[in-house]
Amino acid sequence: MAAGGIPIPLSPTSPLTRTRMAVAVSGGSDSLLSLALLHQAGHDVVAIHAHFLPPDAGQRALAEAIAAQCTLLGVPFTAVDLSAAFHERVMAPFARAYAAGLTPNPCAACNRQMKFGLLLEKALALGADRLATGHYARLEHLAAGPVLYRGDDASRDQSYFLSLVPPDALARATFPMAHRHKVDNAAALAGLGLAPPLPRESREICFVPNDDYRTFLAESGLPLSGPGPIVLADGRQVGRHQGLWRHTVGQRRGLGVAYSEPLYVLAKDAAANALVVGTKPELLATTGRTAPANFLIAPERWPEKVLVQTCYRMRPRPATVSLTADGGLDIRFFAPVARPTPGQVAAVSDASGRILAGAALVDVPPSPTR
Repeated sequence: MAAGGIPIPLSPTSPLTRTRMAVAVSGGSDSLLSLALLHQAGHDVVAIHAHFLPPDAGQRALAEAIAAQCTLLGVPFTAVDLSAAFHERVMAPFARAYAAGLTPNPCAACNRQMKFGLLLEKALALGADRLATGHYARLEHLAAGPVLYRGDDASRDQSYFLSLVPPDALARATFPMAHRHKVDNAAALAGLGLAPPLPRESREICFVPNDDYRTFLAESGLPLSGPGPIVLADGRQVGRHQGLWRHTVGQRRGLGVAYSEPLYVLAKDAAANALVVGTKPELLATTGRTAPANFLIAPERWPEKVLVQTCYRMRPRPATVSLTADGGLDIRFFAPVARPTPGQVAAVSDASGRILAGAALVDVPPSPTR
């Protein structure tokens, strides 16, 4: 038990031996409390802050505010500028994918490429054994390798965003928020005399100002699709769009189409520059196919029936999954679901909340049920 009555939230399978931990601190309450908990547990900790965006005056002020909180704890602090790599590995691929008609997940890409890629490398170079973050997820470090589970706080669980992180990187990870609930964090930090520099944490994409991805893409300099037809699934044209990149699958408002019943975006046909729309029943899907998967548990150890989650706010749904020739996943849901968008991540888990694999969707056919 830590000072102030805060339980140390380490997994029962994680030894409490003294370990040198680098803790990724963003300025929010989750990462600051993770730092405090590991420090209170007696680990040798160092705080590391990554500048994923160019360190302008605002970014430098944030780093200084985080450093001040670390000083209160007596923890060393370092900041690293990873903005060039973040642009190359996360921002540019996001923009290119959107321009191509996909709906990518930049947070999952950031976890794989940056936090548990380049930032982990920086942490190890500092002499750390592991990198801790404020993710709401649980890890068990077993002899056979790391096992990733959903976090206890179902409303904040972030295992979905971690499903693309390779096992060798997860083996170096620690998630102190595994057993905690977000609503308790403010009181826990106050009890330790700490205040997060970012008291209000956004759930928007960090590099897209005001969550306005249309403006972000328009200013990207990429060639973007121009006007084209809006068509029904049978090919009948019902209107015109001003660029596929302005629309997302499932969108209802802003289509500018008069029809006998509400229409939704079903798909974006980049080859024909056509926006495919249809009625709500047509928005359902029962199958999907992914790119090569990141396997966290060998497929031969999976149960016959699994759960699949294809967006962060989706409740995992029962499905069966088979492997494709290129190491991807063929997903078949037991009941129709709102059609996922190619580019999104499909996270596969079992009934215990253990994450089995993650992969990017590449094809989502419409449901035969109309």
